[in-house]
Amino acid sequence: MASSAPNPLPAVVIGAGISGLACAHRLRQLGISATVLESSARIGGSIWTVEQDGFRFELGPQSFLSTPALLALIEQLGLTSELLRAPRRAPRYILAGGRLVPAPFSPWGLMTTPLFGARTKWRLVTEVFRRTHPPEQEESVAAFIRRKFGADLLDRIAGPFVSGIYAGDPERLSWPAAFPVLHERERKYGSVVRGALAARPKKGAPKRERPALCSFGDGVEALPRALGQSLGDSLHREARVVSVRRGKADGRSCFEIAVDRGGHPELLQAGAVVIATPTAPAGEILRGISEEFAAAFVRIEYAPVAVVAAGYRREQVAHPAQGFGFLVPRTEGITLLGTVWNSYLFPGRAPQGTIICTSFAGGAMNPGLLDKSEPQIAEIVGGEVARVLGITGAPVTQCVQCIPRALPQYNLGHAKIIAPLAALLSAAPGLFLAGNYLTGPSIGACIEQANQTADAVSAYLGKIGVAGAKRSSPA
Repeated sequence: MASSAPNPLPAVVIGAGISGLACAHRLRQLGISATVLESSARIGGSIWTVEQDGFRFELGPQSFLSTPALLALIEQLGLTSELLRAPRRAPRYILAGGRLVPAPFSPWGLMTTPLFGARTKWRLVTEVFRRTHPPEQEESVAAFIRRKFGADLLDRIAGPFVSGIYAGDPERLSWPAAFPVLHERERKYGSVVRGALAARPKKGAPKRERPALCSFGDGVEALPRALGQSLGDSLHREARVVSVRRGKADGRSCFEIAVDRGGHPELLQAGAVVIATPTAPAGEILRGISEEFAAAFVRIEYAPVAVVAAGYRREQVAHPAQGFGFLVPRTEGITLLGTVWNSYLFPGRAPQGTIICTSFAGGAMNPGLLDKSEPQIAEIVGGEVARVLGITGAPVTQCVQCIPRALPQYNLGHAKIIAPLAALLSAAPGLFLAGNYLTGPSIGACIEQANQTADAVSAYLGKIGVAGAKRSSPA
Protein backbone atom coordinates (compact mmCIF):
# COMPACT_ATOMS: atom_id res chain seq x y z
CA MET A 1 0.00 0.00 0.00
CA ALA A 2 1.30 3.43 -0.89
CA SER A 3 2.06 5.78 1.95
CA SER A 4 -0.46 8.33 3.13
CA ALA A 5 -0.68 11.74 1.53
CA PRO A 6 1.57 14.15 3.52
CA ASN A 7 -1.24 16.69 3.81
CA PRO A 8 -4.79 15.38 4.20
CA LEU A 9 -7.19 16.60 1.54
CA PRO A 10 -10.01 18.80 2.83
CA ALA A 11 -12.77 16.75 1.18
CA VAL A 12 -13.07 13.68 -1.03
CA VAL A 13 -16.22 12.88 -2.99
CA ILE A 14 -16.59 9.24 -3.99
CA GLY A 15 -18.68 8.79 -7.12
CA ALA A 16 -19.03 11.02 -10.19
CA GLY A 17 -22.72 10.70 -10.91
CA ILE A 18 -24.71 13.92 -10.98
CA SER A 19 -24.92 14.05 -7.16
CA GLY A 20 -21.18 13.67 -6.62
CA LEU A 21 -20.22 16.09 -9.38
CA ALA A 22 -22.68 18.74 -8.19
CA CYS A 23 -21.54 18.35 -4.59
CA ALA A 24 -17.88 18.79 -5.56
CA HIS A 25 -18.75 21.81 -7.68
CA ARG A 26 -20.59 23.43 -4.78
CA LEU A 27 -17.70 22.70 -2.42
CA ARG A 28 -15.30 24.47 -4.77
CA GLN A 29 -17.66 27.46 -4.84
CA LEU A 30 -17.43 27.50 -1.05
CA GLY A 31 -13.64 27.64 -1.29
CA ILE A 32 -13.04 23.98 -0.44
CA SER A 33 -10.83 21.89 -2.69
CA ALA A 34 -12.77 18.69 -3.36
CA THR A 35 -11.19 15.62 -4.93
CA VAL A 36 -13.58 13.33 -6.84
CA LEU A 37 -12.89 9.62 -7.27
CA GLU A 38 -14.85 7.67 -9.91
CA SER A 39 -14.39 3.93 -10.42
CA SER A 40 -15.25 3.92 -14.15
CA ALA A 41 -13.86 5.78 -17.14
CA ARG A 42 -17.22 7.45 -17.69
CA ILE A 43 -18.85 10.09 -15.48
CA GLY A 44 -22.49 11.07 -15.15
CA GLY A 45 -23.90 7.87 -13.66
CA SER A 46 -27.35 7.14 -15.10
CA ILE A 47 -27.21 10.21 -17.35
CA TRP A 48 -26.06 8.88 -20.70
CA THR A 49 -26.41 10.43 -24.16
CA VAL A 50 -25.38 8.25 -27.11
CA GLU A 51 -24.70 9.36 -30.70
CA GLN A 52 -25.48 6.61 -33.20
CA ASP A 53 -26.05 6.73 -36.96
CA GLY A 54 -26.94 10.41 -36.83
CA PHE A 55 -29.39 9.96 -33.94
CA ARG A 56 -28.95 11.36 -30.44
CA PHE A 57 -30.37 8.84 -27.95
CA GLU A 58 -30.88 9.32 -24.21
CA LEU A 59 -30.38 6.04 -22.35
CA GLY A 60 -31.08 7.52 -18.93
CA PRO A 61 -33.12 10.60 -17.99
CA GLN A 62 -34.72 11.98 -21.15
CA SER A 63 -34.94 15.57 -19.86
CA PHE A 64 -35.15 17.54 -16.61
CA LEU A 65 -37.30 20.22 -14.99
CA SER A 66 -35.80 23.69 -14.71
CA THR A 67 -35.72 24.04 -10.93
CA PRO A 68 -34.06 27.18 -9.46
CA ALA A 69 -31.04 25.25 -8.14
CA LEU A 70 -30.55 23.51 -11.47
CA LEU A 71 -30.87 26.74 -13.48
CA ALA A 72 -28.31 28.40 -11.18
CA LEU A 73 -25.89 25.54 -11.77
CA ILE A 74 -26.43 25.72 -15.53
CA GLU A 75 -25.62 29.43 -15.48
CA GLN A 76 -22.48 28.88 -13.39
CA LEU A 77 -21.28 26.31 -15.92
CA GLY A 78 -21.91 28.61 -18.89
CA LEU A 79 -24.54 26.30 -20.36
CA THR A 80 -27.50 28.70 -20.42
CA SER A 81 -27.14 29.40 -24.15
CA GLU A 82 -27.27 25.65 -24.86
CA LEU A 83 -30.44 25.07 -22.83
CA LEU A 84 -33.43 23.79 -24.80
CA ARG A 85 -37.01 24.00 -23.54
CA ALA A 86 -39.64 21.57 -24.77
CA PRO A 87 -42.92 23.05 -26.06
CA ARG A 88 -45.01 23.80 -22.97
CA ARG A 89 -48.19 22.63 -24.63
CA ALA A 90 -46.77 19.36 -25.92
CA PRO A 91 -49.61 16.90 -25.29
CA ARG A 92 -49.19 13.70 -23.32
CA TYR A 93 -51.22 10.64 -24.12
CA ILE A 94 -52.58 7.67 -22.21
CA LEU A 95 -53.07 4.31 -23.90
CA ALA A 96 -56.69 3.29 -23.30
CA GLY A 97 -58.29 0.35 -25.04
CA GLY A 98 -55.42 0.20 -27.50
CA ARG A 99 -55.70 3.83 -28.65
CA LEU A 100 -53.96 7.01 -27.52
CA VAL A 101 -56.14 9.47 -25.60
CA PRO A 102 -54.90 12.95 -24.61
CA ALA A 103 -54.11 13.16 -20.88
CA PRO A 104 -56.41 15.79 -19.33
CA PHE A 105 -54.63 18.67 -17.59
CA SER A 106 -57.16 21.49 -17.96
CA PRO A 107 -60.59 21.80 -16.28
CA TRP A 108 -62.22 21.35 -19.69
CA GLY A 109 -60.04 18.35 -20.42
CA LEU A 110 -61.02 16.76 -17.10
CA MET A 111 -64.72 17.26 -17.81
CA THR A 112 -64.59 15.85 -21.34
CA THR A 113 -62.02 13.05 -21.16
CA PRO A 114 -63.24 9.52 -21.89
CA LEU A 115 -60.64 8.09 -19.51
CA PHE A 116 -62.97 8.02 -16.51
CA GLY A 117 -66.61 8.51 -15.60
CA ALA A 118 -68.77 11.27 -14.15
CA ARG A 119 -68.23 10.28 -10.51
CA THR A 120 -64.45 10.61 -10.79
CA LYS A 121 -64.79 13.90 -12.66
CA TRP A 122 -67.06 15.25 -9.92
CA ARG A 123 -64.57 14.26 -7.21
CA LEU A 124 -61.77 15.99 -9.10
CA VAL A 125 -63.69 19.22 -9.70
CA THR A 126 -65.00 19.44 -6.11
CA GLU A 127 -61.76 18.46 -4.34
CA VAL A 128 -60.99 22.11 -3.61
CA PHE A 129 -64.25 22.44 -1.65
CA ARG A 130 -63.76 19.31 0.48
CA ARG A 131 -61.52 19.10 3.54
CA THR A 132 -59.76 15.82 4.24
CA HIS A 133 -56.83 14.83 6.39
CA PRO A 134 -54.17 12.16 5.87
CA PRO A 135 -54.65 9.08 8.04
CA GLU A 136 -52.28 8.54 10.93
CA GLN A 137 -50.90 5.43 9.27
CA GLU A 138 -48.61 5.98 6.26
CA GLU A 139 -50.53 5.75 2.98
CA SER A 140 -49.48 4.28 -0.32
CA VAL A 141 -49.91 6.32 -3.49
CA ALA A 142 -52.71 3.97 -4.54
CA ALA A 143 -54.53 4.34 -1.21
CA PHE A 144 -54.34 8.13 -1.39
CA ILE A 145 -55.69 8.32 -4.95
CA ARG A 146 -58.53 5.91 -4.18
CA ARG A 147 -59.47 7.81 -1.02
CA LYS A 148 -59.47 11.22 -2.68
CA PHE A 149 -60.52 10.53 -6.26
CA GLY A 150 -61.42 6.88 -6.85
CA ALA A 151 -60.03 3.78 -8.54
CA ASP A 152 -60.62 5.03 -12.10
CA LEU A 153 -58.15 7.88 -11.69
CA LEU A 154 -55.62 5.50 -10.18
CA ASP A 155 -55.89 2.98 -13.00
CA ARG A 156 -56.08 5.38 -15.93
CA ILE A 157 -53.85 8.35 -14.98
CA ALA A 158 -52.15 8.29 -11.55
CA GLY A 159 -50.78 4.76 -11.92
CA PRO A 160 -49.21 5.38 -15.33
CA PHE A 161 -47.67 8.69 -14.19
CA VAL A 162 -46.19 7.02 -11.11
CA SER A 163 -44.66 4.41 -13.42
CA GLY A 164 -43.26 7.23 -15.54
CA ILE A 165 -41.57 8.88 -12.54
CA TYR A 166 -40.53 5.96 -10.35
CA ALA A 167 -41.16 2.83 -12.46
CA GLY A 168 -42.79 1.78 -9.20
CA ASP A 169 -45.81 0.00 -7.82
CA PRO A 170 -48.39 2.54 -6.57
CA GLU A 171 -49.63 -0.03 -4.05
CA ARG A 172 -46.18 0.01 -2.41
CA LEU A 173 -44.91 3.54 -3.04
CA SER A 174 -45.30 5.82 -0.04
CA TRP A 175 -47.43 8.90 -0.73
CA PRO A 176 -45.65 11.13 1.84
CA ALA A 177 -42.18 9.91 0.80
CA ALA A 178 -42.69 9.95 -2.98
CA PHE A 179 -44.84 13.11 -3.14
CA PRO A 180 -44.06 15.05 0.06
CA VAL A 181 -45.23 18.44 -1.24
CA LEU A 182 -48.69 17.15 -2.17
CA HIS A 183 -48.96 15.22 1.09
CA GLU A 184 -48.13 18.37 3.06
CA ARG A 185 -50.74 20.37 1.16
CA GLU A 186 -53.50 18.03 2.22
CA ARG A 187 -52.20 17.91 5.78
CA LYS A 188 -52.06 21.71 6.05
CA TYR A 189 -55.01 22.80 3.92
CA GLY A 190 -57.23 19.72 3.74
CA SER A 191 -57.09 19.91 -0.06
CA VAL A 192 -54.31 19.39 -2.59
CA VAL A 193 -55.80 22.00 -4.94
CA ARG A 194 -56.36 24.53 -2.14
CA GLY A 195 -52.75 24.00 -1.05
CA ALA A 196 -51.57 24.64 -4.61
CA LEU A 197 -53.59 27.86 -4.75
CA ALA A 198 -52.09 28.99 -1.43
CA ALA A 199 -48.59 28.32 -2.76
CA ARG A 200 -49.02 30.75 -5.64
CA PRO A 201 -47.04 34.02 -5.36
CA LYS A 202 -48.91 36.80 -3.58
CA LYS A 203 -50.13 39.78 -5.56
CA GLY A 204 -47.25 42.12 -6.29
CA ALA A 205 -44.61 39.47 -5.58
CA PRO A 206 -42.00 38.78 -8.27
CA LYS A 207 -43.37 36.38 -10.82
CA ARG A 208 -41.69 32.99 -10.75
CA GLU A 209 -40.99 31.19 -13.98
CA ARG A 210 -42.89 27.94 -14.27
CA PRO A 211 -40.53 24.95 -14.41
CA ALA A 212 -40.04 23.82 -18.01
CA LEU A 213 -39.02 20.48 -19.44
CA CYS A 214 -35.44 20.97 -20.61
CA SER A 215 -32.39 19.42 -22.20
CA PHE A 216 -29.29 20.70 -24.01
CA GLY A 217 -28.37 20.80 -27.67
CA ASP A 218 -25.88 17.99 -27.08
CA GLY A 219 -28.24 16.04 -24.80
CA VAL A 220 -28.65 15.72 -21.05
CA GLU A 221 -25.10 14.43 -20.65
CA ALA A 222 -23.85 17.94 -21.42
CA LEU A 223 -24.49 18.74 -17.73
CA PRO A 224 -22.19 16.13 -16.11
CA ARG A 225 -19.68 16.70 -18.90
CA ALA A 226 -19.49 20.41 -18.06
CA LEU A 227 -19.25 19.65 -14.35
CA GLY A 228 -16.38 17.28 -15.05
CA GLN A 229 -14.57 19.91 -17.09
CA SER A 230 -15.06 22.50 -14.34
CA LEU A 231 -13.47 20.16 -11.79
CA GLY A 232 -10.38 19.70 -13.96
CA ASP A 233 -7.55 17.70 -12.40
CA SER A 234 -9.48 17.18 -9.15
CA LEU A 235 -11.65 14.60 -10.95
CA HIS A 236 -10.02 11.17 -11.09
CA ARG A 237 -11.52 8.46 -13.29
CA GLU A 238 -10.82 4.74 -12.97
CA ALA A 239 -10.00 5.26 -9.31
CA ARG A 240 -11.93 2.60 -7.43
CA VAL A 241 -12.36 3.18 -3.72
CA VAL A 242 -11.86 -0.07 -1.83
CA SER A 243 -12.59 1.16 1.68
CA VAL A 244 -12.93 4.16 3.96
CA ARG A 245 -11.69 3.97 7.54
CA ARG A 246 -11.03 6.27 10.44
CA GLY A 247 -7.46 7.44 10.79
CA LYS A 248 -5.30 10.25 12.18
CA ALA A 249 -3.09 12.88 10.62
CA ASP A 250 -1.06 15.40 12.62
CA GLY A 251 -2.90 14.26 15.74
CA ARG A 252 -6.27 15.08 14.20
CA SER A 253 -9.00 12.62 13.27
CA CYS A 254 -9.43 12.07 9.52
CA PHE A 255 -10.51 9.44 7.03
CA GLU A 256 -8.20 7.00 5.27
CA ILE A 257 -9.36 6.11 1.77
CA ALA A 258 -7.91 3.02 0.10
CA VAL A 259 -7.94 3.48 -3.68
CA ASP A 260 -7.16 1.04 -6.49
CA ARG A 261 -5.97 2.72 -9.70
CA GLY A 262 -5.65 -0.06 -12.26
CA GLY A 263 -4.05 -2.44 -9.79
CA HIS A 264 -1.92 0.24 -8.12
CA PRO A 265 -2.99 0.79 -4.49
CA GLU A 266 -2.94 4.23 -2.93
CA LEU A 267 -3.96 5.59 0.45
CA LEU A 268 -5.44 9.06 0.71
CA GLN A 269 -6.44 11.02 3.78
CA ALA A 270 -9.26 13.54 4.00
CA GLY A 271 -10.96 15.68 6.59
CA ALA A 272 -14.40 14.91 5.16
CA VAL A 273 -15.77 12.25 2.83
CA VAL A 274 -18.94 12.31 0.74
CA ILE A 275 -20.25 8.95 -0.46
CA ALA A 276 -22.10 9.64 -3.73
CA THR A 277 -22.16 6.12 -5.15
CA PRO A 278 -25.20 3.84 -5.54
CA THR A 279 -26.18 2.09 -2.32
CA ALA A 280 -24.62 -1.32 -3.02
CA PRO A 281 -21.00 -0.10 -3.41
CA ALA A 282 -21.58 2.47 -0.65
CA GLY A 283 -22.28 -0.31 1.83
CA GLU A 284 -19.11 -2.16 0.87
CA ILE A 285 -16.94 0.96 0.98
CA LEU A 286 -18.17 1.87 4.46
CA ARG A 287 -17.72 -1.54 6.12
CA GLY A 288 -14.52 -0.17 7.65
CA ILE A 289 -16.58 2.50 9.41
CA SER A 290 -19.47 0.24 10.41
CA GLU A 291 -20.87 -3.06 9.16
CA GLU A 292 -24.31 -1.58 9.83
CA PHE A 293 -24.07 0.66 6.74
CA ALA A 294 -24.35 -2.34 4.43
CA ALA A 295 -27.38 -3.62 6.34
CA ALA A 296 -29.07 -0.21 6.10
CA PHE A 297 -28.33 0.30 2.39
CA VAL A 298 -29.57 -3.14 1.37
CA ARG A 299 -33.07 -2.24 2.58
CA ILE A 300 -33.39 0.47 -0.09
CA GLU A 301 -35.11 -1.13 -3.07
CA TYR A 302 -34.57 -0.26 -6.72
CA ALA A 303 -36.70 -0.84 -9.80
CA PRO A 304 -35.07 -2.34 -12.90
CA VAL A 305 -35.73 -0.59 -16.21
CA ALA A 306 -35.04 -1.50 -19.82
CA VAL A 307 -34.61 1.42 -22.23
CA VAL A 308 -35.16 0.84 -25.94
CA ALA A 309 -34.31 3.90 -28.06
CA ALA A 310 -35.19 3.51 -31.74
CA GLY A 311 -35.05 5.71 -34.82
CA TYR A 312 -37.60 5.39 -37.66
CA ARG A 313 -38.22 7.05 -40.99
CA ARG A 314 -41.19 9.37 -40.71
CA GLU A 315 -43.15 7.41 -43.32
CA GLN A 316 -42.83 4.24 -41.25
CA VAL A 317 -44.96 5.68 -38.44
CA ALA A 318 -48.70 6.12 -38.98
CA HIS A 319 -49.25 8.16 -35.79
CA PRO A 320 -48.16 11.84 -35.93
CA ALA A 321 -46.05 11.31 -32.75
CA GLN A 322 -46.33 15.00 -31.94
CA GLY A 323 -46.18 15.62 -28.22
CA PHE A 324 -44.33 14.38 -25.17
CA GLY A 325 -45.25 10.74 -25.70
CA PHE A 326 -47.57 8.27 -24.01
CA LEU A 327 -47.95 6.27 -20.81
CA VAL A 328 -49.45 2.82 -20.44
CA PRO A 329 -51.82 1.74 -17.65
CA ARG A 330 -51.23 -1.76 -16.29
CA THR A 331 -54.82 -2.59 -17.27
CA GLU A 332 -53.71 -2.57 -20.93
CA GLY A 333 -51.91 -5.84 -20.27
CA ILE A 334 -48.67 -5.08 -22.14
CA THR A 335 -45.02 -4.84 -21.09
CA LEU A 336 -44.48 -1.22 -22.08
CA LEU A 337 -44.45 1.48 -19.36
CA GLY A 338 -44.34 4.38 -21.80
CA THR A 339 -42.66 6.02 -24.77
CA VAL A 340 -41.12 9.49 -25.23
CA TRP A 341 -40.99 11.24 -28.62
CA ASN A 342 -37.62 12.94 -28.13
CA SER A 343 -37.30 14.25 -31.67
CA TYR A 344 -40.52 16.26 -31.26
CA LEU A 345 -39.50 17.74 -27.89
CA PHE A 346 -35.98 18.90 -28.79
CA PRO A 347 -34.33 19.78 -32.11
CA GLY A 348 -31.22 18.03 -33.35
CA ARG A 349 -32.15 14.60 -32.03
CA ALA A 350 -32.78 12.84 -35.34
CA PRO A 351 -31.83 13.32 -39.02
CA GLN A 352 -34.37 15.09 -41.20
CA GLY A 353 -37.30 12.88 -42.11
CA THR A 354 -36.86 10.58 -39.11
CA ILE A 355 -38.17 10.39 -35.55
CA ILE A 356 -37.05 8.88 -32.24
CA CYS A 357 -39.17 6.75 -29.93
CA THR A 358 -37.53 6.01 -26.58
CA SER A 359 -39.47 3.37 -24.66
CA PHE A 360 -39.29 2.02 -21.13
CA ALA A 361 -40.28 -1.35 -19.76
CA GLY A 362 -39.81 -3.50 -16.67
CA GLY A 363 -40.08 -1.55 -13.46
CA ALA A 364 -41.07 -2.74 -10.01
CA MET A 365 -44.15 -4.53 -11.35
CA ASN A 366 -42.30 -6.50 -14.05
CA PRO A 367 -38.71 -7.01 -12.90
CA GLY A 368 -38.43 -10.37 -14.68
CA LEU A 369 -38.31 -8.64 -18.06
CA LEU A 370 -34.63 -7.86 -17.54
CA ASP A 371 -33.88 -11.58 -17.30
CA LYS A 372 -34.35 -11.71 -21.07
CA SER A 373 -31.60 -10.84 -23.55
CA GLU A 374 -31.37 -7.37 -25.04
CA PRO A 375 -32.50 -8.58 -28.49
CA GLN A 376 -35.53 -10.26 -26.89
CA ILE A 377 -36.40 -7.11 -24.96
CA ALA A 378 -36.03 -4.99 -28.11
CA GLU A 379 -38.34 -7.35 -30.00
CA ILE A 380 -41.02 -7.31 -27.28
CA VAL A 381 -40.94 -3.56 -26.67
CA GLY A 382 -40.53 -2.67 -30.35
CA GLY A 383 -43.49 -4.86 -31.28
CA GLU A 384 -45.74 -3.20 -28.69
CA VAL A 385 -44.71 0.30 -29.77
CA ALA A 386 -45.29 -0.65 -33.41
CA ARG A 387 -48.85 -1.77 -32.65
CA VAL A 388 -49.65 1.42 -30.73
CA LEU A 389 -48.18 3.84 -33.29
CA GLY A 390 -48.79 1.89 -36.46
CA ILE A 391 -45.12 1.39 -37.29
CA THR A 392 -44.15 -0.76 -40.26
CA GLY A 393 -40.73 -2.28 -40.77
CA ALA A 394 -37.64 -2.43 -38.58
CA PRO A 395 -36.08 0.68 -37.00
CA VAL A 396 -33.32 2.47 -38.87
CA THR A 397 -31.18 2.02 -35.76
CA GLN A 398 -31.72 1.33 -32.09
CA CYS A 399 -30.00 1.13 -28.70
CA VAL A 400 -30.96 -1.07 -25.76
CA GLN A 401 -29.86 -0.34 -22.22
CA CYS A 402 -30.82 -2.60 -19.30
CA ILE A 403 -30.46 -0.98 -15.87
CA PRO A 404 -30.97 -3.53 -13.07
CA ARG A 405 -31.02 -0.83 -10.35
CA ALA A 406 -32.42 2.15 -12.21
CA LEU A 407 -34.65 4.04 -9.77
CA PRO A 408 -34.77 3.95 -5.95
CA GLN A 409 -38.21 3.06 -4.64
CA TYR A 410 -39.69 5.41 -2.05
CA ASN A 411 -41.84 2.60 -0.73
CA LEU A 412 -43.91 2.45 2.45
CA GLY A 413 -41.60 2.84 5.40
CA HIS A 414 -38.94 4.70 3.40
CA ALA A 415 -38.41 7.26 6.17
CA LYS A 416 -37.78 4.46 8.66
CA ILE A 417 -35.51 2.70 6.17
CA ILE A 418 -33.16 5.66 5.76
CA ALA A 419 -33.34 6.79 9.41
CA PRO A 420 -30.57 4.37 10.48
CA LEU A 421 -28.28 6.01 7.93
CA ALA A 422 -28.68 9.35 9.72
CA ALA A 423 -27.86 7.68 13.03
CA LEU A 424 -24.77 6.01 11.58
CA LEU A 425 -23.58 9.31 10.07
CA SER A 426 -24.00 11.10 13.40
CA ALA A 427 -21.62 8.55 14.89
CA ALA A 428 -19.06 9.25 12.15
CA PRO A 429 -18.50 13.05 12.06
CA GLY A 430 -17.14 14.17 8.70
CA LEU A 431 -18.90 11.45 6.72
CA PHE A 432 -21.75 12.48 4.41
CA LEU A 433 -24.08 10.95 1.82
CA ALA A 434 -25.40 12.25 -1.49
CA GLY A 435 -27.68 10.40 -3.90
CA ASN A 436 -31.06 9.94 -5.50
CA TYR A 437 -32.32 7.64 -2.73
CA LEU A 438 -32.42 10.43 -0.13
CA THR A 439 -34.79 13.22 -1.19
CA GLY A 440 -35.90 12.36 -4.73
CA PRO A 441 -34.70 10.68 -7.94
CA SER A 442 -34.98 13.64 -10.34
CA ILE A 443 -31.93 15.56 -11.51
CA GLY A 444 -33.23 18.72 -9.84
CA ALA A 445 -33.73 16.94 -6.51
CA CYS A 446 -30.23 15.46 -6.72
CA ILE A 447 -28.72 18.92 -7.31
CA GLU A 448 -30.55 20.43 -4.34
CA GLN A 449 -29.57 17.58 -2.05
CA ALA A 450 -25.95 17.73 -3.27
CA ASN A 451 -25.83 21.46 -2.50
CA GLN A 452 -27.17 20.84 0.99
CA THR A 453 -24.57 18.14 1.54
CA ALA A 454 -21.78 20.46 0.38
CA ASP A 455 -22.99 23.15 2.76
CA ALA A 456 -22.94 20.63 5.61
CA VAL A 457 -19.39 19.56 4.67
CA SER A 458 -18.31 23.20 4.67
CA ALA A 459 -19.83 23.77 8.10
CA TYR A 460 -18.11 20.66 9.47
CA LEU A 461 -14.70 21.59 8.06
CA GLY A 462 -15.11 25.08 9.45
CA LYS A 463 -15.87 23.59 12.85
CA ILE A 464 -12.67 21.55 12.86
CA GLY A 465 -10.63 24.42 11.46
CA VAL A 466 -9.91 23.44 7.86
CA ALA A 467 -12.68 25.21 5.91
CA GLY A 468 -11.34 27.07 2.90
CA ALA A 469 -8.13 25.08 2.87
CA LYS A 470 -7.10 24.43 -0.71
CA ARG A 471 -4.61 21.69 -1.30
CA SER A 472 -3.38 20.08 -4.48
CA SER A 473 -5.14 16.92 -5.66
CA PRO A 474 -3.03 13.75 -5.61
CA ALA A 475 -1.04 13.06 -8.74
